[in-house]
This record gives sequence, C-alpha cells and structure tokens, in this order.
Amino acid sequence: MRRTTITLTNPLGLHARAASTLVDTTKAYASKITFLSNEKKVDGKSIMSLLMLGAPVGTQLELEVDGDDEDAALGAICALIEAGFHEL
Repeated sequence: MRRTTITLTNPLGLHARAASTLVDTTKAYASKITFLSNEKKVDGKSIMSLLMLGAPVGTQLELEVDGDDEDAALGAICALIEAGFHEL
C-alpha cells in the first residue's frame, strides 16, 4: 500500500468537473484507491463519494492506493491533482 498527502490547488477545489476527471483517471487502474479528508474516507472511483468530501481549494487529501499497479496509479493521480486538474 502506498500513501501520500496532496493539496488541492485548483481554484474551485474538487468540484464536479474535477471529480469527473479524477474518476476517469482512477478507473484506469485496478488498485483500490481511497481518499481521506476531515475524517471522511471515500472510494476514489466514485464521483458521488468524491463530491461528498466538499473539498475546496487548499484542502489536504490523504491518498491511499493498494494493488498491483499502485505505483503507476499514485503517480498519475498526484500528477493530475498537482496540475490543478488542468484548470490553472
């Protein structure tokens, strides 16, 4: 299992379009992907779960990835979030 903490930098935080882009990325991997924020733990492959985090800009998310392709998944997810979901 791999874990990291990452901060949302895009101006609107984890809104519908960003969450959709994130789910498109996470679903490409077989690993189990989980996000934690403010004591909420959600499935990273579920757009509704991600939206329920209510994560604005500046939110720190803990990311857990567990599976055979965890390194690739972690890298792709972190790159997407660090790029501000390509909204910056």
